[in-house]
Amino acid sequence: MNKELIIRTSSDAVDFALLKEGRLVELHKETEDNNFAVGDIFLAKIRKALPGLNAAFVNVGYEKDGFLHYHDLGPQISTMLKFIKGVSSGKITDYSLNNINLENDIDKNGSITDVLHANQSVLVQVVKEPISTKGPRLSSELSLAGRYIVLVPFSDRISVSQKIESKEEKSRLKRLVKSIRPKGFSIIVRTVAEGKKVADIDQDLQNLLKRWEKMCKKIPKAKLPSKVLGELNKASSMLRDVFNDSFTGIKVDDEDLYDQIKDYIGEISPKKENIVSFYNSNVPIFEKFGIERQIKTSFGKTVTMKKGAYLVIEHTEAMHVIDVNSGNRSNKAKNQEDTALEVNLISAVEIARQLRLRDMGGIIVVDFIDMHNSENRKKLFDCLREEMEDDRAKHKILPPSKFGLVQITRQRVRPEMNIKTREKNPNGSDVEIEAPIVTIEKINVDLQKVFKKNMKKVTLSAHPFIAAYLTRGFPSQRSKWFFDHKKWVKIQPRDAYTYLEYHFHDQDGKIISV
Repeated sequence: MNKELIIRTSSDAVDFALLKEGRLVELHKETEDNNFAVGDIFLAKIRKALPGLNAAFVNVGYEKDGFLHYHDLGPQISTMLKFIKGVSSGKITDYSLNNINLENDIDKNGSITDVLHANQSVLVQVVKEPISTKGPRLSSELSLAGRYIVLVPFSDRISVSQKIESKEEKSRLKRLVKSIRPKGFSIIVRTVAEGKKVADIDQDLQNLLKRWEKMCKKIPKAKLPSKVLGELNKASSMLRDVFNDSFTGIKVDDEDLYDQIKDYIGEISPKKENIVSFYNSNVPIFEKFGIERQIKTSFGKTVTMKKGAYLVIEHTEAMHVIDVNSGNRSNKAKNQEDTALEVNLISAVEIARQLRLRDMGGIIVVDFIDMHNSENRKKLFDCLREEMEDDRAKHKILPPSKFGLVQITRQRVRPEMNIKTREKNPNGSDVEIEAPIVTIEKINVDLQKVFKKNMKKVTLSAHPFIAAYLTRGFPSQRSKWFFDHKKWVKIQPRDAYTYLEYHFHDQDGKIISV
């Protein structure tokens, strides 16, 4: 299977596109101002504890207070509070937890006011980023994720990922981890640790312990509230979570980021270091790999599929609703039931992709085409579950109801990826003249100015529709320019451009100002 990660950088953000057989399946954006990413740990202050909600509102420096429920405190919250107090006062300087005696677990059915009070200092971790009008969702059961394991302080358990099916492998990993587990920490073994040697896992453990110690050293001098441990940058965290031996390429258009990623891959998988490559071209990297076009066709309200079928995706405050339509496809099936099954199976594949691509969370209701045969409904259910196996977000799928509805719940930890693909009518409501004609006239005027600068080579980048208008037919508009000015203009279609956007570039790819 061909799996590639394409990374595009700009002045204020980094975009990550995960391609599977050339199709876009995940799209992520890392911005410089995202100070509340999932996994970040803060030394925060309790604003107030509300027994009615059995939760506390916590000041983490965001405009809205974070929400910390009693069930998210962790059974050893008392030990953690004692540890923070000792570290803050300077009485505890050994951060290894070797000399920490674990307190009794708090009561599962207790009250928040029995544990926390206003103005108290507490370590909290972001488990859900601020979404809409809500502040971040927090937890005091801290976890530090590594490549092969997750380290949980103030605990003493060992657990292995349920996705590792072999009982022998689970037993081997448990024995292995038990021999290296430091006192005062739990270890959760991740799926990618399957088949790994003790040296690999121990190296991962040592890296996590260094991060823990680095975090603890910040606590005595930290002002409330402040971030004491940031999640890895998006590139490293994505590679940590999704990278495996099936990756065939990682392409980056920024030299510094390329060096960082190459070093990181060299650490976690030296054999795969050669798949990281630096992309250096005048054609934007997302344009080169067809990602811009896929974004424009995948993020609209209507999503087209093969054989004429399409999806209609609606978003409401309470849930997401997806309607499956067969469209005006030519029907070669023998009967309506076969047609419904074929369209539903095609839709199941696309829906699984859309959930990951848009990072849709919460409740999703899918209205598939009705099928009366129970075996066909089971085929659809099995197909949807299989397609969503690669989805890292926790999810649950219910079998199709009698009405053909499938209900899905999917973990929502960050805002949904929302890209506007609909452009305003360039003509305006009262303008009758054709938009291409207006654009060509303006391009002609600007081109006259460009030719006066005696550029050796000129490239015009424009929306694909405008580019096609300039190059089709004989004589084409571009041919007319050549006849008039004796200079050939290279036309470069740009999927990312809006309808009336265009730019002239010189031979070095720099924009020519007009």
